[in-house]
Amino acid sequence: MRQQTRSTVDTTDVIHVAAFRALLRSFLRTSEEIAQANGLTPQRHLLLLMIKGAPDGSERATITELAQRLQLAQSTVTELVQRAEQVGLLEREYSTADGRIAHLRLSKEGERLLARVFRSHEAEREKLRGMLAELEAMTHATPA
Repeated sequence: MRQQTRSTVDTTDVIHVAAFRALLRSFLRTSEEIAQANGLTPQRHLLLLMIKGAPDGSERATITELAQRLQLAQSTVTELVQRAEQVGLLEREYSTADGRIAHLRLSKEGERLLARVFRSHEAEREKLRGMLAELEAMTHATPA
């Protein structure tokens, strides 16, 4: 039987959520360290990752799409994009249908740096996959 606290929060569920949050934070911290060791700030790494990993597989994104995915203000994303462009990590492609729309794509240097970080991060991604599988098994285990 699952333990209940006075506030009627299921202790087992809290344990699972806490474990997930700790796992996620550990992954993010290591990811940030790997990005920095490979010449990218954590913010630029995330920006490049979100562009290259566009949900539609196009490997490009607009500032509006990035603001939604990153959960940041459009002005913040615009500034981040401009700085990444200035150091040669991104390129803009303007829409032929609507010249006001710019699609952002990684430059050759952006591709090179993202690939380097991605390769350096393989062990952490594998560790995350294993820990998520363990957590999933714990979540679906029948209580004693």
